[in-house]
Amino acid sequence: MLARVAVCAGCLSVFPSEGKFCPKCGAPTPAQAIQSSSGSGMRFDLGWGQVIVGDLIGEGGMGTVYRGWLYYNPQGPRAGTPPHQVAIKILHPLLTARPYVRQLFVGEANALRRLSHPNIVRFFELVEPPGGLAIVIELVEGESLDKVITRNVKKRTPGGLPCLPFARAWHYFQQLLGALAATHELGIVHRDVKPANLLLRIDGLAKLTDFGIARLPADVAQRSGGMQPGTGAYMSPEQVLGRDLDGRSDLYSAAIVLYEMITGITPFDEEGRSELMVRAAQVEDVPQPATRLIPQAPPVLDMLFARALAKEPAHRFQSAIELGNAFRTALGLPDTSGWRAQQNFAKHATGIVAQVGARPITKGRTQPIPVVQEQDLRDAVAGAYRS
Repeated sequence: MLARVAVCAGCLSVFPSEGKFCPKCGAPTPAQAIQSSSGSGMRFDLGWGQVIVGDLIGEGGMGTVYRGWLYYNPQGPRAGTPPHQVAIKILHPLLTARPYVRQLFVGEANALRRLSHPNIVRFFELVEPPGGLAIVIELVEGESLDKVITRNVKKRTPGGLPCLPFARAWHYFQQLLGALAATHELGIVHRDVKPANLLLRIDGLAKLTDFGIARLPADVAQRSGGMQPGTGAYMSPEQVLGRDLDGRSDLYSAAIVLYEMITGITPFDEEGRSELMVRAAQVEDVPQPATRLIPQAPPVLDMLFARALAKEPAHRFQSAIELGNAFRTALGLPDTSGWRAQQNFAKHATGIVAQVGARPITKGRTQPIPVVQEQDLRDAVAGAYRS
């Protein structure tokens, strides 16, 4: 028996009839692009373009993520821009009616709307289909940093490094710090910096994602059963205790990400510890020195982590750039063009603050916004370590 197939009206490619769009050129199949009322097959009208929802990518506690195609309005301001793939995060219909969950979802869209940085996933639009909410964002082809760490820990050889080489860890870390520097200048605290939220593109560019708890109200702990939202292994002491947060909380979490990249474990997450025990350790315990896990590492590494993971924010590095420069200099890592581009972004971020009226976390004079494109960072990572 012959299988049913469809023919693309655009490029005349032949593909299975159950496809929602042509796998070669991305053109939607007319009969199926609007067939479904939820999930794959949905059509979102953005005004300046349309999104066709395609295959399921993943699922989480709050909803699902789909791959899709974005088509620009030929009469709109972006006329002539070719269609391209995007990711669509759709809030679970059963959660849409819950004000707290809805606020988190909309808050992520509002945070991403204000951010434009090569190391932060690009935001396109927040849409509200019948009975739901969805965010259209950049599709990152690659994998998350936590998967890279897990893979390298498993293939460790006797006498070798426990996880990533310093140069490769710095390659990812500098991009994370660059994203945080811009985020903090706009008065936004991410609150959930961890390897799972750093997506690594196949060309080596890192993208910070998941700003779902980035802009929370003061009474959020009461709404979540008294438990501060976040991931215990990466939470700062002040976050665990429910105190006011600023960018130094994210930098604490970023330092733990670096610690895990080079040691293969987090400082406080020991076998048998529950989530509550890990959170308590963030407040009470001192992390074990990294040199115990990496004997070949210079002693200065322990001093750097001692300051980066200090219990009091005032005792830590006060900005993402200061933190990065301290590690790079002490470990003798090269001053790459990528790191210089990150500093250029951070140096001029106050110009963005002046235009949008945001309240910066770090102090600085207003300066013009630089013309620094993603290509600057892509050039910088060319030939770098691949996962």
